[in-house]
Amino acid sequence: MPVTDVITDAENLTMTVVADLAAPVERVWDAYSDPRQLERFWGPPGWPATFTHWDHTVGGKANYTMNGPRGEKASGTWEFLNIDGPNGFEVLDAFADEDGTPNPDLPSMRMTFTFTPTAEGTRMVNTSYFASAEALEQVVAMGAVEGTTLAMSQLDAVLQDLRDYAQGKGTRVELLDDTHVRITRLVEGPRELVWRAHNEPELMKQWLLGPDGWVMTECVVATEVGQTYRNSWAPTGDTEGEPFGFEGEALLIDAPKRSVQTERMIGMPVETLNDLNLYEEDGATLITLYIEYPDKETRDMILATGMADGMETSYARLERELLAV
Repeated sequence: MPVTDVITDAENLTMTVVADLAAPVERVWDAYSDPRQLERFWGPPGWPATFTHWDHTVGGKANYTMNGPRGEKASGTWEFLNIDGPNGFEVLDAFADEDGTPNPDLPSMRMTFTFTPTAEGTRMVNTSYFASAEALEQVVAMGAVEGTTLAMSQLDAVLQDLRDYAQGKGTRVELLDDTHVRITRLVEGPRELVWRAHNEPELMKQWLLGPDGWVMTECVVATEVGQTYRNSWAPTGDTEGEPFGFEGEALLIDAPKRSVQTERMIGMPVETLNDLNLYEEDGATLITLYIEYPDKETRDMILATGMADGMETSYARLERELLAV
């Protein structure tokens, strides 16, 4: 995680984020000056940003909306006050509606970004200047420190070539906090086909099986928000184990990029929130699954079942059976 420090200074009315990035200044500048790259890390996990307007000139505006997993929206706007590429830039940042009109009931702040070369790459310093101690306290209370830290945790994947970042590393599990987990896996294949493999029963039954010796006995897909899905598996031959399944509701479908579903094991009350995101670069697709658990104990219990190993077996089968054809 690139963030090395977050400092709130009530006396000087500032919040400063320091991050050390393994990329040259010019590459970091590219990430912050291209809205399509910014979208990949500006919102925290589960709240990806979409920049709907981008005028990267002094006096120009940038409008964005972060889209939550349950359909929530949080929008903001920047006014560019100074642009000094590749060394940094300065904006007036405000909470806003989806059209970019600032919300007068919420604080606005001046933000500076500076990018300085280091032996390992770049040090990014982002300082927000507030009009009052109350405004600083309000933004901190809204989760700015935690949200910024989690958002920046996505930047490494943006700054590197996708294959350099993830190829050959298998299924990776990262604990973001007590209730949130990020699982990533790079597969060699186009996003459109990976999306179909997650949403068409005849394809799902070929790869979504976990360890060898299991078969998918039921596959009901939710094709619209509000619909329910149901997937079941059973052992075959001499394989040990009992049949089981999962069911839930589709909360968000944005083909072929993102889907959000609730999930619970059939017959059990515990429910998780699964946020699937697909990003393609140069013919490879990064699968990112954010999982929200009800509590730390449930998170640890489910991860201890060997879930990640089963997912890796399935993803390897996906590449072998569908994407290599």
